[in-house]
Amino acid sequence: MGGPRTSVDRQLEPEALGDHIDRLYRAAWSLCGSREEAEDLVQETFERVLRRPRFLRSEDDLGYLLRALRNTFFSRRRAAARRPQTVPLPDDVELLADRTAPPADARLESAELYAAISRLPDDFRDALVAIDVAGLSYREAARALRTREATITTRLHRARQRVARELVSDPPGPSTPRASAAPRP
Repeated sequence: MGGPRTSVDRQLEPEALGDHIDRLYRAAWSLCGSREEAEDLVQETFERVLRRPRFLRSEDDLGYLLRALRNTFFSRRRAAARRPQTVPLPDDVELLADRTAPPADARLESAELYAAISRLPDDFRDALVAIDVAGLSYREAARALRTREATITTRLHRARQRVARELVSDPPGPSTPRASAAPRP
């Protein structure tokens, strides 16, 4: 299919995939907005990557894997749009408390944060996931998303603003005074 391999190309080593699983999981959670879907997305991405040998032109395994994760996410989304929608079963099951688990409010805050990130426009979400969730540098994110660093900076700033506005519990409305305005005597 492709031309001959150059000496710059190197094969992605399947043993090294485990080194990136935490970052990929956080990125997947940001894309999906759900822990369970994120786990499935990471597994499906690994399955696709391991299906055949992959040759990379750089040393940036994580950037390649993030692009593969993003492409897998969009492929799944397009496939799901073509299928009939299902309705989840009721949650009437009584659960036992796990004393070693983080507090419920921390889990709720994380879930709200990841849900807010998943609702961002694609370009903003990709920049925020690459920098804040996966921990890439601006240069690495620009390379992984195939754009300029300045574009990443702008998208990241706007994405952070949107997430912050969405997570504020009582955003200022037309009748609510802004928090920065001083009360009148």
